[in-house]
Amino acid sequence: MRTTARRLARLLTGTTYVLLGVDALRSPGGRVAAAGPMLATLRGVVPIPDDDTLVVRANGAAQAAGGAAIAAGVLPRTAALGLIGSMVPTTLAGHAFWKVEDPAARKQQQVQLLKNLAMIGGLIQVAIDRDD
Repeated sequence: MRTTARRLARLLTGTTYVLLGVDALRSPGGRVAAAGPMLATLRGVVPIPDDDTLVVRANGAAQAAGGAAIAAGVLPRTAALGLIGSMVPTTLAGHAFWKVEDPAARKQQQVQLLKNLAMIGGLIQVAIDRDD
């Protein structure tokens, strides 16, 4: 029973990242502008390309690959750690609700940030999970 529940949890968690990652890879759209300031800050610490669209697409591809690995049960802990590394800056860049003036938009961004924190919590659970 526990093994079945673990597999189902990994499948549900992983497919979310596959779908969201593929969407970002195919249609980076507004994510590029939202990511710009965070990417500029990260470039002071990490050598990443200057092309923001390329970075957003690469992040989407990494999320899709990490999600697929979790869903398939292939190196799930490693994949979860990689996704955590992707989700933290993605969440801060994409859902900085404290910068939004409009109350309705601010609330929506706050909800999205909290949703992403829950997703990160799920990734932490995958990362610390030990198969019995």
